[in-house]
Amino acid sequence: MSDNSIALVTARAARRIDEDLAPLIGALKAAGADAQPVDWDDDSAEWSTFGLALLRSPWDYTKRLPEFLGWAECVSRQTRLLNPLQVVRWNTDKHYLGQLIQARVPTVSSHFVEPGEDGMTGLQRFFALHPDVAEFVVKPSVGAGSRDTQRYARDDVAAAADHAQRLLDAKRSVLLQPYLDSVDRDGETALIYFGGEFSHAVRKGPLLRRGKKPTRALFAEEHITARTPHPDELEAAGAALAALPFGTLLYARVDLIRDAGGAPRVLELELTEPSLFFAQAPGAAQRFASLIRSFP
Repeated sequence: MSDNSIALVTARAARRIDEDLAPLIGALKAAGADAQPVDWDDDSAEWSTFGLALLRSPWDYTKRLPEFLGWAECVSRQTRLLNPLQVVRWNTDKHYLGQLIQARVPTVSSHFVEPGEDGMTGLQRFFALHPDVAEFVVKPSVGAGSRDTQRYARDDVAAAADHAQRLLDAKRSVLLQPYLDSVDRDGETALIYFGGEFSHAVRKGPLLRRGKKPTRALFAEEHITARTPHPDELEAAGAALAALPFGTLLYARVDLIRDAGGAPRVLELELTEPSLFFAQAPGAAQRFASLIRSFP
């Protein structure tokens, strides 16, 4: 094993679309590391020869989660996996949002319907809790990049129930959330942290258009621009990270949107394989590479 040898864990389908890979490889090589992309499900990969396996874009894991978690456990016995296995297990299923809510982290209201339950019944239970909701979102609890996610008006309940039932019939838990329409105007704010310290932020344009079918691609195309976060967004993101039971992480991304009252709320915590948007933050790849080399 060479401490200078780093596997940047990706997937075959993601290699050409992960815009972070090339700048990170360049920055790591400039810092004296031998970095190369490796597909997580490549049976020929010899993970024990790497000093570090750094999760970057294994974006096809969402429909293969047990296989992916088994891989992560196996690799963790052969080399150092970052972020660590316990983080990956926790973060790859959005049931973690319920834990954030219990910890009083400002979070988008989140309700789950489990396989074996009825989709329409789950929606009716959701509406009872949110009698004034005009629009809402149906998504799988294990998913990424808005795959299989759709926005519905309240009078689209039959279509929404069909969507939820398809996921449930495939043994996938369903997440229901009110649609916070401030995102149509303001987009999302994604705050990126390296080693527990704020690095940079971007604006992610709205993805879920009314009436638009859910994407089946690896992820939905996003419009990304640099953004300076407001102090209340930094406070909300800090509260989310402080609630985690894992200590300081090498990398984290906190995605926020604003509620009807204008307060920021956590939409997602991206701790496994987030895009880090180096293109929108000059010098970020170099700073991240330097931290990787020194992270305890």
